[in-house]
Amino acid sequence: MENLKRRNFIKLGGISLIAGGAALGAPNIVLGATRKVVVIGGGAGGTIAAKYIKKADSSIDVTLIETNKTYHTCFMSNEVLGGNRKIEALRYEYEGLKKHGINVVHSSASAIDVDNKKVVTADGVTLGYDRLVVSPGISLKMDAIEGYDEESALVMPHGWKAGPQTSRLRQQLEDMNNGGVVIIAPPNNPFRCPPGPYERVSQIAYYLKQSKPKSKILILDAKDKFSKQSLFTQGWKSRYDGMIDWVPGTDTGGGVTSVSAKEMIASTDFEDFKGDVINVIPPQEAGLIAQSSGLADRSGWCPVHLDTFESSIHKGIHVIGDACVATGMPKSAYAANSQGKVCAAAIVSSLNDTQMATPSYVNTCYSLIAPDYGVSIAAVYRLSADRSKIASVSGGLTPTDASPEALRREVQYAYSWYDNIVADMFS
Repeated sequence: MENLKRRNFIKLGGISLIAGGAALGAPNIVLGATRKVVVIGGGAGGTIAAKYIKKADSSIDVTLIETNKTYHTCFMSNEVLGGNRKIEALRYEYEGLKKHGINVVHSSASAIDVDNKKVVTADGVTLGYDRLVVSPGISLKMDAIEGYDEESALVMPHGWKAGPQTSRLRQQLEDMNNGGVVIIAPPNNPFRCPPGPYERVSQIAYYLKQSKPKSKILILDAKDKFSKQSLFTQGWKSRYDGMIDWVPGTDTGGGVTSVSAKEMIASTDFEDFKGDVINVIPPQEAGLIAQSSGLADRSGWCPVHLDTFESSIHKGIHVIGDACVATGMPKSAYAANSQGKVCAAAIVSSLNDTQMATPSYVNTCYSLIAPDYGVSIAAVYRLSADRSKIASVSGGLTPTDASPEALRREVQYAYSWYDNIVADMFS
């Protein structure tokens, strides 16, 4: 990493968490009153917010609402497509959070009564709250692409929510003939995990090179540039030369606009493309509960106060993770983790009527181009003086002249990062 030594990054990450929690002090228990926090969404942000609120003040009643009893991590799911990880290795349950004293309700949040501070679940249960955390992830705007819907997604999987869709896409790659064409259609910004489609290209290329070397990958992008572009294109040339063709947004007219699942065709404004496997990644917006409760603005995402992640639309509700507009930070798992800790500190400070320290934030993102070829980007952030953005104050990117040994180490760092973040979420 060019500007930031890994050891110093870890230290700075610790400063971020300490700064977020330093002002909490001992729990301020009000006799006769139980403070209640409800968290919607058990992903990378919601689990962390719930856990760190409870760790900071055990007297606060914390309830996590999550539809699924089993969670599949989207991060590292591309390795399933490359054949180097089984889908079962991405599965986690919520028993660890229950051991912290968190009430885990497996249902979906169907409505938020903002005025009366209540959440209603699909089972008809009503939960009151003093503070609410909404971490619903994304919803896929399938209707943005003509012909793409839930049914056609079975034929042209998006795989952007890990689980059955990931397994379906992997099976299609296994069933494809040697010499087939895989089409991948990444969306325009903003969307979950900006480097994700290009790591996916890399992992699929790795599988094809080993098993179906006459095959090709065609990327019909909505954008003219993408995250870690120079590192990805360098890796592709080194490992998969001649196998991958990237078509930028200028030449697609802004990406895929329609599909035919029956004919296996993806169309842009300029041309139709026939594929044997077609991975359509639709445009995205904040999760449905954020939309229906009025937390999102016209952009489809949720504006927040960046020091606390409290909604700038509805007081007493905090939005973290992919769904929020965290200006300056990417939509990534580790960004959600960092936001969850800052949000937890803000809520505990507010409920205990103590002053919160100025927060700082961290993010790091690894991408695996091959089993022995990893790249990464990392940053430490501070809130800007005018509070308009979360500004990077230090960071680093894998150098383009990194040695083979350094690239192998990045893979091991990625695996360590994964083990640590899931332990933070679920244990």
